[in-house]
Amino acid sequence: MTRAGERARGRMWLPFKDWEGPVGTFDWPIRLDSMDGERSLHLDALVDTGSSCASAPAGLLHELGVVPKVKVRMELADGRTAIYDMGEARATVSGRSAITWVTFGDDDARPLLGAHTLQGLLLTVDPWKHEVVPTPYLLR
Repeated sequence: MTRAGERARGRMWLPFKDWEGPVGTFDWPIRLDSMDGERSLHLDALVDTGSSCASAPAGLLHELGVVPKVKVRMELADGRTAIYDMGEARATVSGRSAITWVTFGDDDARPLLGAHTLQGLLLTVDPWKHEVVPTPYLLR
């Protein structure tokens, strides 16, 4: 059973019509804080649900005090793979805050807001409005 204007995807109801085709891209503000809370960084990040997690230029993350904890092999948009450092930072998006993994990107790369960070903040993307919105959850 569906509600008017909504479609079921798996077991989660999403508050917008079924979407066929690309969402498109848009920027959204994100704040990254050091784990000690002493420093913060405000960025306009490209919302990219095809990316695994948040990413920012390595130089900015080092200035913020983010410490590389693991090296991860990642597949890039063009199909190449590369190894990147990842560390932890507190991310705040649309008033929600949580500890998340961040990738130390190339210094000339755009900051990214990826799927893991969005899901950890209980946020999703509204493809019609190009907005980051709270994820609707149901317990039935």
